[in-house]
Amino acid sequence: MTYLRHIQYSLLISLLIALPCVADTPLTMEHLDPIEVDKSLSLPQLVEQTLEKYPDRLINEALAQQAEAWQMRGDSWFAGSTALSLDYNTDKIANDQGTREASAKLEMTVWNWGQRSAAQDVAQQSQLSAEKQSQAVKLEVAHLVRAALWEMALADIRWQQAKYNLDISAQLLEKVKRRVELGDLARADLLLAEGEHLQNRSLLTQAEAEVMHSRKNYASLTQTTRMPAQYQEQLSALKQIENNHPQLEAINALIARKQAGIEWAKTTDSINQPKINIGGKTSRDQYGLEDMQSAGVGVVIPFGHSTYDAPEIATAHLELNQALAQREHLVRQLEKGLHEAEHALEVTRQELSIAQQLRQIAETHLNMTQISFTAGEINLLDLLKIQARSLEAIRNAKEQEVKLQRNIAFYNQAVGAQP
Repeated sequence: MTYLRHIQYSLLISLLIALPCVADTPLTMEHLDPIEVDKSLSLPQLVEQTLEKYPDRLINEALAQQAEAWQMRGDSWFAGSTALSLDYNTDKIANDQGTREASAKLEMTVWNWGQRSAAQDVAQQSQLSAEKQSQAVKLEVAHLVRAALWEMALADIRWQQAKYNLDISAQLLEKVKRRVELGDLARADLLLAEGEHLQNRSLLTQAEAEVMHSRKNYASLTQTTRMPAQYQEQLSALKQIENNHPQLEAINALIARKQAGIEWAKTTDSINQPKINIGGKTSRDQYGLEDMQSAGVGVVIPFGHSTYDAPEIATAHLELNQALAQREHLVRQLEKGLHEAEHALEVTRQELSIAQQLRQIAETHLNMTQISFTAGEINLLDLLKIQARSLEAIRNAKEQEVKLQRNIAFYNQAVGAQP
């Protein structure tokens, strides 16, 4: 055992000789992305503010505009545009016998049987789909905001623990220096303490980098540098995926929209719609002395609609089946996500209980070990091993507390509960 310890000391001495003096290394990084706590900002307000700047809002706006366009179409008196045609015929450029003819005709495109109600149904379902899709996007934004907030919380816990660990190693280094000066410890112990201190500085630098990374992600997502002071959530009472889950409501509304689209395709002739025309004509031949007026009404009735519009109807059926398949995939995904959220919450609760007990033991053991080292009852290497395990237990307990709150938020997300 003594032989192995001498080998460890030799390796550490060889490594640390090449390192700069501990005092020459800066204590901490200067740059931290500013995220300010705003006590007046709540989690629901943050979600709403993020939603207003979220890129998918453009899709929601387009869906609303589409629904409005369908509403205008369904409320129209005619199925298509109205046209006015004017004709004038004369033989002046030929034999010039005095033949003249002028006519005017107004042509109106009328609805097929059931076509207007189909258009109004499409408009209604499009409006509902736009609203439900907006709620689904809001839930997606809530998930991103929740994840970003708790990512920052975890990064901050690790950063705070890294600073605490650095303070502990700094205090130990000072003790070792004094005892080396007094001749109680060897120079190798000083190098060992310096190496431990440098390692903790490196871990602090990494922890700071994670804090900056998490803050940047948060600012990029929310487009703000303010965060709520309180964002912990109460666990939702829901135990399963309900039919009013925003994502399920969105896909169901989309399916209803596709079904309305099939009825529209069945009643709409994409090649030629029925038309009614009303017109009048004034004419004079070479024998007449007075103009003759006449009026007429015409009807255009197309045939073969189902044959020519079969591709459009088939496309509408395809889109409906795609939406139905999408819903089945979504249901399975939501059920899987709920199971994982339940399991993560249960495991975290158990781990937190164990971690808190280990933390109490670790703090007591660390205090006893530090006293023993000061009294010369144990060597520095044993102290560092116990100290590392104890600090890890303390860090884990703090992390489990944050993870429990995070997993409550993730459970609420899984059942579709908005903040």
